[in-house]
Amino acid sequence: MSSQPLHQQPVPLPVPAPAAAAELRVRIAAHAAADRWLPAFERDWGAALEESRATFDLTALHEVVREWQGRLDTAPAVETFTASGYEDTDSVALEEVIGARR
Repeated sequence: MSSQPLHQQPVPLPVPAPAAAAELRVRIAAHAAADRWLPAFERDWGAALEESRATFDLTALHEVVREWQGRLDTAPAVETFTASGYEDTDSVALEEVIGARR
């Protein structure tokens, strides 16, 4: 017999630092796409803030911070890929691989 549980509970993600949203806003403002991204971040943050006020749960705020950190962290790779002019017209349709949905 094993002493390990059959189903392990997922490890919760670490909580962002208290100043993470402010630091994130500074990073977004310094980005080349700040004119589009800053209003989108503020909209997402505002909606999460209202949800947190109504539910007394900070999860929505943490999710906004994690999502935008991911966007900013991957932005250079996405920009490089886009600028490379890579053609993806030789791709295969998903339906050809897995079959049509019924």
